[in-house]
Amino acid sequence: MKNRLKKRIITMGLALVFASAAGTAPDKAGVLIDDFRLLKDEPTHIPQAPKVASEPIKKRIHDEALFVSGSKDTHTFRIPAIITAKNGDLIATCDARRKSGADLIWVRDIDIAIRRSTDHGKTWTHMDFICDFGDGRPASDPSLLLDQTTGEIFCFYNYMDQDSAPKEFRLYVQSSKDNGKTWGKARDITDEISKPDWKMDFKFITSGRGIQTRGGELLHTMVNLRNGLHIFGSKDHGKSWYLKDVPLKPGNESKVIELADGRLMVNCRAQGKGFRWVHVSKDGGKSWEGRVDRSLIDPGCNGSILRYTSVKDGYQKNRLLFCNANSFKGRQNLSVRISYNEGKTWSEGKVIDSGPAAYSSLTICKDGTIGVLYEPGYKEVRFASFTLEDLTDGRDKLCKPYCLPGVPGK
Repeated sequence: MKNRLKKRIITMGLALVFASAAGTAPDKAGVLIDDFRLLKDEPTHIPQAPKVASEPIKKRIHDEALFVSGSKDTHTFRIPAIITAKNGDLIATCDARRKSGADLIWVRDIDIAIRRSTDHGKTWTHMDFICDFGDGRPASDPSLLLDQTTGEIFCFYNYMDQDSAPKEFRLYVQSSKDNGKTWGKARDITDEISKPDWKMDFKFITSGRGIQTRGGELLHTMVNLRNGLHIFGSKDHGKSWYLKDVPLKPGNESKVIELADGRLMVNCRAQGKGFRWVHVSKDGGKSWEGRVDRSLIDPGCNGSILRYTSVKDGYQKNRLLFCNANSFKGRQNLSVRISYNEGKTWSEGKVIDSGPAAYSSLTICKDGTIGVLYEPGYKEVRFASFTLEDLTDGRDKLCKPYCLPGVPGK
């Protein structure tokens, strides 16, 4: 009995150390919140302390500030989103927050800025805008989704009419059929992907990007702070959109990917948890199983997860990439990790920027290089690119010329 009690005391002490590092705390009964809960009679298994990435990527192909706060009549550029068009062009977008750095609900003028590159990020076009509705009608938090079947690119964002409907979040989409050169009219899809009783809820489409499954379905994530994270999608190439009415909790800004076996996985910002949260569905999003991923340290910030290669596309390995502010406390130390087992485990990671760093968005260039558009603090939105070899210190490389993964029908 004494030995068991002694073990339990030691176990609790170790758990408290880990919980402190993760920003968690005991509840009133002295039992730890989240996965550090202690069983009444059995000692709890304590996992190894997760490591914060510290080794930098030694070589970058390109590194450039694309949107600099304080320039172009813009107080703050924020919220990056990047995607590779079907022809290989890079499309980089972000908020142009004209008068202040505040979020959509507090300001009157935010536009969605865009720059394009036709040479894998070496050079970029001058800044243009996907939308500019003028004073009192801000648009914010861009996200991009490529339909690989049609080549159409969708840009989603959140919209608010500060004069006629203040504090009512509307959800919009525009699309481009010429690889991001021009964009069609804005469409309000709020009524398609939300519910009538959500009218005045704090809701938003997650910035960054969505996906297309091998079956051709377009999928993306939308957050309702009162009702939880939801998946929405389209089965007709974006002509119409629908809501998967199954809430995922916890889950703030999130990314959905398709695993090699066809399951869906959502990687989530889980506010105040100290780590990322992962939800997996075996039935196309009808039901989900969630868990905390203690290998993915996170201070509570939007990150990015992306499929790099798939065995189904002729590569030797399945590869996933993950990028976030790799820090227990504070948005800093932007790092990229790689997984070879569909997100079950991750590499320690390589550091892109050891200083202040917030939101990030990954893409794969047509030549196979890895690109990341990110916020080094809130002073600019920056693009950096590097190779798989540099991410893995030469231990891994592609076995064939790169092609977009998971093209429907192949």
